[in-house]
Amino acid sequence: MRESGTLLGLRFVYGIYTLFGRGIFRFLLLFVSLYFLMTKTEFRRASQDYLQRHYHSFPERWQKAPTLKHSFKHFYQFGETILDKALAWGTEINHSAFVLKNEKNVHDLLNDERGQLIIGTHFGNLEYCRGFMKSNSRITINILVYDKHAKNFAQVMENVNPASRMNVYQVDEINVAMILTLKNKIDQGEWLFIAGDRIPIKGHHRTTEVDFLGSPCAFPIGPYQLASTLGCPVKLMFAYRAGDKITVDVQTLTDKLVLDRKHRSEQIEQHVQHFAKTIEQHCEISPYQWFNFYDFWARSPADGSNTNTHA
Repeated sequence: MRESGTLLGLRFVYGIYTLFGRGIFRFLLLFVSLYFLMTKTEFRRASQDYLQRHYHSFPERWQKAPTLKHSFKHFYQFGETILDKALAWGTEINHSAFVLKNEKNVHDLLNDERGQLIIGTHFGNLEYCRGFMKSNSRITINILVYDKHAKNFAQVMENVNPASRMNVYQVDEINVAMILTLKNKIDQGEWLFIAGDRIPIKGHHRTTEVDFLGSPCAFPIGPYQLASTLGCPVKLMFAYRAGDKITVDVQTLTDKLVLDRKHRSEQIEQHVQHFAKTIEQHCEISPYQWFNFYDFWARSPADGSNTNTHA
């Protein structure tokens, strides 16, 4: 689904922050969030669906069932994340703003000289992970993305920091040439970041169905197939805003993902289910940081009607 907003609008938002700071940006964001709530029916419906599922999964986190007021807050926090993405790519990050959920895991990762495959999500702000780890000059970070549906945002990132796209790779299809390139990077001790919560634009058969927030839904299997091919350590990483602080969590999925032919599908499903449960743990803490504004639980992998929204 094509991204909402225009290149001029995105530049305007970033310009407002540059000139007047986050306070004025947050004031204007109130009106932008209200506009999206009133006019973007599918986004609003997706927000309500997710929040209702969260409510039923973690009722102790809620005083009452979610309403449109909560979807407004959901959109508002997404708007803040758009600005945070730009800042993470284009400015130095103040490490005092970070809270490490598992400090030992973070330090172990930073001190590991091996190449790593990092699986992230559209929960919170994956760009914070990049910015936080980029402070270690030893590490070269590569981002594997599909963002042809977000050309405006990508162009803004290039304007903010012309070098920001140097290590970003489009992965419409991972072919043999791409595999060799990525394997070379891993062998040189570089890191690869990939999102694990967006099903492929083409080829919905490359998914597996696991439980997430009480219902089955499709997650991609590509990151795990890639990890098996590369034979490198695999980490799960999260970074999300909680008030004025950024929570960073790093977990080891496996030191080396090995799949056998006979039980390949079952083994991948186990890893994907672990990933989904880990997302749930973070969603419980910060429900408004989930930024997949489409029918995430649509069960139509065969006909391909579950079309991704790049948010």
